[in-house]
Amino acid sequence: MSENVVVIYSGGMDSFTVLHKALKEGKKVHALSFDYGQRHKKELDYAARVCESLNVPHKIVDISAINTLIGGSALTSDIEVPEGHYEEPSMKQTVVPNRNMILLSLAVGYAVSLEANEVYYGAHSGDHAIYPDCRPEFVHKMNDVCGIANYTPVTIMTPYIDVSKTAILTDGLSMGLDYGQTWTCYNGREKACGKCGACEERLEAFKENNATDPLEYE
Repeated sequence: MSENVVVIYSGGMDSFTVLHKALKEGKKVHALSFDYGQRHKKELDYAARVCESLNVPHKIVDISAINTLIGGSALTSDIEVPEGHYEEPSMKQTVVPNRNMILLSLAVGYAVSLEANEVYYGAHSGDHAIYPDCRPEFVHKMNDVCGIANYTPVTIMTPYIDVSKTAILTDGLSMGLDYGQTWTCYNGREKACGKCGACEERLEAFKENNATDPLEYE
């Protein structure tokens, strides 16, 4: 019998690769997506289609009410999404306060209900400059807490915590994954903008892999 695991699945490149990595390892994946009021809610449609095609159990949970408490991010509030690379200070406007701690807490609760011992999420080294809750020290502390928060310990799995998006894409391409099934852009328009930090990092990863991004850009 396959081991139950929960994968936090946004519909983006990183979690798409993590989802397939867990499946390839023979895990019984339960995908969990969150509507937290993000302007790029389009990513959830991508997540739903992928899970349906893979016959992976998938829940989309509406937690958008949290924005009455933790607004102020360009991803959730009426603030223009900054353009430029993640290394630039302006990208701090895309930080949603405490987002991953909240999402991981909910995912761990779901894991306990499924008798699953692992929760996967797609943090990687490219996030470290701007997102505190994607850094190794955060993951280590969350693992300490998740080891004692319930009668059964749950481990936070971050298979790409020490590598770049380029390396994630390299791994995904080696698995034959179709990244046309993912959405990355922080602007949830018809086509990806190609200018926000998320798009820039994605395009950079494809360039460094000598590959063509299947998404359409404005």
